[in-house]
Amino acid sequence: MTFEQLAKIENEAERVNRTYDIFNEESRLNHSKAARVEFLTTVRYIEKYLKDGDKILDIGAGAGEYSLYFAHRGYEVSALELSDANIAAFRKKLTPEDKIDLVQGNALDLSRYADKSFDIVLLFGPLYHLKNDTDKQQCIREAKRVCRDDGKIFFAFIANDFVFLTEFEYDIHYFSVGNYDKETFKLNDFPFVFHTVDTARKLLADGGINVLHEVTADGASELLAARINEMSDEDYAQYLRYHFYICEKPEMLGMTNHLLFVGEKK
Repeated sequence: MTFEQLAKIENEAERVNRTYDIFNEESRLNHSKAARVEFLTTVRYIEKYLKDGDKILDIGAGAGEYSLYFAHRGYEVSALELSDANIAAFRKKLTPEDKIDLVQGNALDLSRYADKSFDIVLLFGPLYHLKNDTDKQQCIREAKRVCRDDGKIFFAFIANDFVFLTEFEYDIHYFSVGNYDKETFKLNDFPFVFHTVDTARKLLADGGINVLHEVTADGASELLAARINEMSDEDYAQYLRYHFYICEKPEMLGMTNHLLFVGEKK
């Protein structure tokens, strides 16, 4: 599968499915110290609200990084994923001891799950791919429907504004040839969909979400990956403490590749 072939797929669900024939989600969050920052930050915020006996729904579960982490800690996890490649990678990791109900499905239709049946709902993949606001709001409505009234929903976005600098690290000509509007600096939403902090805020406000935390999930970690990956464990631990110190500062929110919003139903 090439990007040219991917672009020609008209059915959105199939296009998303085939995207992960190109991108390896299985190792994205765990292949290095720098890559691990996003995962560790996200887990830190989930654990702020996780209680004994809570049920977790992982929508767009990828290759299972979060589902497996929490299942191994004794939580009951339901996971839904669209991509064939990710489902196969996830299933290879499962053991009989893992309390995970893994199914292949679409985040726009969670009808297999009852109303108000989960305490924690993770929506980490779908908003990377849904292009129109109607589908985005349908996705948010479904996540809200299956979440208990006092539950928490976690939303991940790919941040528009910092991608320029990480792409520039790979290509010195990026600002001239990059796939974005040269006047507005809006990235082209292919193969992923990008949000600014403000567009993410508006989407969740329109969806009836009360936002509790706005977080730079990985900050500058990809841009600084070479340096971070050379760190000793002691230096890395202090870097993480620094990242956690700045990750909710309003002045830092746009300077990240991934945004994490933590919310609840209004």
